[in-house]
Amino acid sequence: MDDVELAGSLVREAGQLAERMRRVGLRIDRKTSVTDVVSAADHAAEDLIEARLRDVRPRDGVIGEEGTRTPGERTWYVDPVDGTYNFVSGLPFWCSALALVDDVGVVLGAVYHPAADELWIGGRDHPTSCNGVPVGEVLDRALTEVSIASYLHPGTLPDDGTRLPLLRAIRGAATVRMLGSGSIELAAVAAGRLGGWVQHDSLEWDWFPGQALVTAAGGRTVVVNDGSHRWHIAGSSRVVDEIAELVAG
Repeated sequence: MDDVELAGSLVREAGQLAERMRRVGLRIDRKTSVTDVVSAADHAAEDLIEARLRDVRPRDGVIGEEGTRTPGERTWYVDPVDGTYNFVSGLPFWCSALALVDDVGVVLGAVYHPAADELWIGGRDHPTSCNGVPVGEVLDRALTEVSIASYLHPGTLPDDGTRLPLLRAIRGAATVRMLGSGSIELAAVAAGRLGGWVQHDSLEWDWFPGQALVTAAGGRTVVVNDGSHRWHIAGSSRVVDEIAELVAG
């Protein structure tokens, strides 16, 4: 099994395991806030991926959102349930996601969205596909013509350094969507369902899987550091340039 096939099977199995566990009932714990939640399914899905990789890619490392830290020649970044608040609330916008990174950069990303039964895979040598069908090239349109996706937590509202740049970017777009799962949103950007994406201070497992999908669909991704925050931006080349200019002020 090559890396692309392996990545697809891992996120599909992890997502299906999480969904089975959700249906029979889960214990929910909170991390830092009432909306920052984790369930037994998050841990079980991450454990499943880590165990499989240890067996079939013993020289690779694994870094997971729920605490897995295994060094290796290459590194798999794992988000076993991206959108856990949606997941535990019965909302459909959650997924299992992972990315493979080597010394050069992101090799590939894979995202499985159980509610839609959509498996997204894309990377350095694999044009982005959904359930095996290529998504085509990201269209280079103006920001005013497309939707933008992001997230603004209520706890960050008092911070001018996050609120104001994001509001500038949102005002430049045709409309805004906040689905609660960055990897699903980035997959939608790769497919042309959304036009752009911007989020401050994304963690590797929230960024790398979707970044791979967007770039492998002919889109562009950048990280802009404004001195206070790191802004992760994805979309067509024109959309990325416009968002980057807006967040920079």
